[in-house]
Amino acid sequence: MEADIFEYHKEEDTVDFEAFQGGKQKLIQPTSLKDPKLEKLKEVLVSWINRTLKQEHIVVQNLEEDLYDGLVLHHLLSRLGGVHVPVEEMALTSTAQIRKLELILEELDKRLGLQDGSGIKWNVKLIHNKDLLATIHLLVAMVKCFQPELDLPPNVKVDVVVVEVGKSGIKSDIQTEVLTEERDAGSDSLSNTEREDPIEQLLKLEAHKVNTVKQAIVHFVNQNMSTMGLQVADVDKQFADGVILLLLIGQLEGFFIPLHDFNLTPVNPSEMLHNVTLALDLLNDTGLQVSSVDPQDIVSQDVAATLKVLYALFKKHKGNK
Repeated sequence: MEADIFEYHKEEDTVDFEAFQGGKQKLIQPTSLKDPKLEKLKEVLVSWINRTLKQEHIVVQNLEEDLYDGLVLHHLLSRLGGVHVPVEEMALTSTAQIRKLELILEELDKRLGLQDGSGIKWNVKLIHNKDLLATIHLLVAMVKCFQPELDLPPNVKVDVVVVEVGKSGIKSDIQTEVLTEERDAGSDSLSNTEREDPIEQLLKLEAHKVNTVKQAIVHFVNQNMSTMGLQVADVDKQFADGVILLLLIGQLEGFFIPLHDFNLTPVNPSEMLHNVTLALDLLNDTGLQVSSVDPQDIVSQDVAATLKVLYALFKKHKGNK
């Protein structure tokens, strides 16, 4: 279908035809940019990046504006893939940014299994030019490779104008670009079950099975807290003020938490919330992310939230004793 490219662009958004002479350029239609599904996908990706890079104190607000220089992609590759590309931390000039992106994308494409060039929907030029379509394609591929359990919004599609400039002139066409795949009802139900947190699944079982797991976790906690003269008997209540949780994290991770950083004898919900929030931040800093747990849930003695945190620690450290 032919599209009037000059109607598509606002007067100030002129197209640099020379920039892609002999090639193709994809431009997202304005109507698709306002699609709630696309907005949700962008929100999920921004949130994922910020959670992943919290320890580095990197905060992303806009996918187009914050990823073009390679800094965020460099840290994501290091954090998720365990790969450190020897590039300068801050690339200030356009030339330095492009060179940095070349090295990072080369390594990323290898990790994504795309080193042969097939199926790649991004390149250095597109990312550096703040191309939203290419940036989202890259981030979605990284999620699928490094963190496939992350639940991206399904069936996100956008209409794009494909512009081709050649010797014969300018050709344009409107196509549909798929950003995330569709899930049918059956597979969606199955995948949701498979993705469900193991503690959520546990709490649906019979009471005696839940108690068996609780006892195993209590035994694990007490093994690690015995040297401090502390003992846990009630998982549901004893972690609500955050004190034992903080001491347990310090013991397991091998670091000392200064006493002035938390309330050793909290007397009100505000102090308890401070302790638990600090505990969850420390877990995140050690790379142990606990999904869908709010500090207030633990303070409120929410069994599922407390067990999720303790189970995550148990899984990571159970072989250390």
